[in-house]
Amino acid sequence: MTHIPLTRRTLMAAACGAALLGLAACTDQADAPAAFSGIDITGADYATGFSLTDHNGQPRTLTDFKGKVVVVFFGFTQCPDVCPTSMSELAEARRLLGPDGERLQGLFISVDPERDTPEIMKQYMASFDPSFLALYAAPDALPALARSYKVYYKKVDGPTPTSYSMDHSAGSYIYDPQGRIRLYHRYGTGSAALAGDLKRLLAGD
Repeated sequence: MTHIPLTRRTLMAAACGAALLGLAACTDQADAPAAFSGIDITGADYATGFSLTDHNGQPRTLTDFKGKVVVVFFGFTQCPDVCPTSMSELAEARRLLGPDGERLQGLFISVDPERDTPEIMKQYMASFDPSFLALYAAPDALPALARSYKVYYKKVDGPTPTSYSMDHSAGSYIYDPQGRIRLYHRYGTGSAALAGDLKRLLAGD
């Protein structure tokens, strides 16, 4: 029987142990869930909720949508590109979810309460998905709401008093079925990535 010197035996054991640890590490990484496409803001102390009126005149809070994933977007109905693109992507994400699309609630909060009347907002939502709701904050309450969501908006004067535009943040806040803030999706993420994240939240991730 050949005797391996203690030092060599120790080195071989250490090498084997390192290899096993490497294998375990690889296994752990493979088993770990993939990161969300959106920014994970679970536990954030902002965007925690709202108390607003929808385009049907009904008071709304997050608790009304318990059991659904909720996507909140701030914008205005006369927005030329960012808002319609974002709402179209949300509508497409709902379609991609298949039957689970019934468990998605899209919410649009206007940053232009001067022009976005309930009638206009209702028509605007219907052009994307009739299940989506537009929410209205009184002009004097909008600044505090925007701060609570870390949302920027600013009126930009146009050639006439009513032809102004609005600069505003472009992104969506996503809540899980328990009403907890979970994700922030930047503008342009795409409907497929959004649907993937929504599906994971619906599954309990």
